[in-house]
Amino acid sequence: MTTTDYEHGVVPQDQRKSWLSIATVWIAIGIDLSGAFLGVALASGMAFWPAMGATALGSFLLGLLAMACAYVGAATGLSTAMISRAVFGRIGGAVLALAIAISLVGWYAVQAGFFGANAQIAFAEFTGLDVPVQVFTGIGGVLMAITAFWGYRSINRLSTLAVPLLLLLLIVGVVVAFTVHGAAGLDARVEATFTFGGAVSLVMGIFILGVVLAPDMARWAKTPKQAMIAGFVGFFFGNSIILVVAILLARIMDGTELMAIFFALGLGGVAVIVLILAQWTTNTTNLYSAGLAFASISERLGRRTVTIVLGVIGIVVGVIGAADYFVQFILVIGTIIAPYGGVYLASFFTGRRTARWTHGATVPLVDGWAIAAWVAGIVVAVATTNPADGPGFGWFTLTSISALDGLLVGFVVYLALVPLRRRVQPDAATPASDEVTA
Repeated sequence: MTTTDYEHGVVPQDQRKSWLSIATVWIAIGIDLSGAFLGVALASGMAFWPAMGATALGSFLLGLLAMACAYVGAATGLSTAMISRAVFGRIGGAVLALAIAISLVGWYAVQAGFFGANAQIAFAEFTGLDVPVQVFTGIGGVLMAITAFWGYRSINRLSTLAVPLLLLLLIVGVVVAFTVHGAAGLDARVEATFTFGGAVSLVMGIFILGVVLAPDMARWAKTPKQAMIAGFVGFFFGNSIILVVAILLARIMDGTELMAIFFALGLGGVAVIVLILAQWTTNTTNLYSAGLAFASISERLGRRTVTIVLGVIGIVVGVIGAADYFVQFILVIGTIIAPYGGVYLASFFTGRRTARWTHGATVPLVDGWAIAAWVAGIVVAVATTNPADGPGFGWFTLTSISALDGLLVGFVVYLALVPLRRRVQPDAATPASDEVTA
């Protein structure tokens, strides 16, 4: 079995995959318990159709952003962390790669905690035994780390097997719920605790980091066009499927816990399979991308070795209760990492023919222009975040989605700095002899 994941270079053309193969991975990533939790929350805090509308709009916007980010990954063949080297320079790129790795290890720990909490519920339902949640968190973390260790090809095989089964089981749950309880619960009145804009923000927030990290998977696409198709399909359907199912089941069953709802429907076995597959396919990619990011810091670092070390750290953090900080953590991730997506998009589309976008090209130690745009995006994201929702000041609003605000501002500020940069550094626009092509 070929083991290289090209963490320090470009994915060769003969190793590239079809758009459907890559979209399947993203759909598998999107079907996770954090989406289920959010869907249940939206069902209890919004009328049914507004909740469905917010899900559709948020997922559609994610799909559009993913198309652009996936294009960069496929056109360069580089991981997100390797792209940061071209954007921020050697040291600047290493700092960003480290930030990505730390964030993803934290997210891995959070998702392992989600797995443990729900596995404990399922086990108690079947056996009546109260096993500590830490046991299930540890078991789930190890399971997810194994696939991440083997790399993208293993993730792709797992997703290809898991997605059809997940879709079938989720559909079975909805059909059984409608058959047994009817559709009356869909129109039940609830106290409105979410605005439409706030709901769209949350729908995008749970997968916005995935959009920024899209090159990690998109670099395996045969062409940029196929990567864009995979990005839209994968993020639109991947993000919306579990939300829609959770909203439907929570309204029909008047429940607040998806696993408990499945058990109430007499589908305990289905619940366990969904739990295992949903978290396995999602969280293994968090650790995989964390390994790619950290390994990109130095060519002396092997992705597999790094993955093992980060996996152990993530499992320990998950066991000690990282899931308790889910909301705060996702807001911090969006604030810091999302603006980078806007910066690398602007950098690529304004300078894709310059030497720095050729793999192995000489780049500066630090690119102050790109870092300035990144910092501007972070500042705006913090400024537009409501203090009641997380770390921020709430001074003004742009899109009502702070992570998206940061991404867009990072993009715009970088573009605004391009004319000044070309006057100060005319050599920065010199075309490469071996251009990056689509």
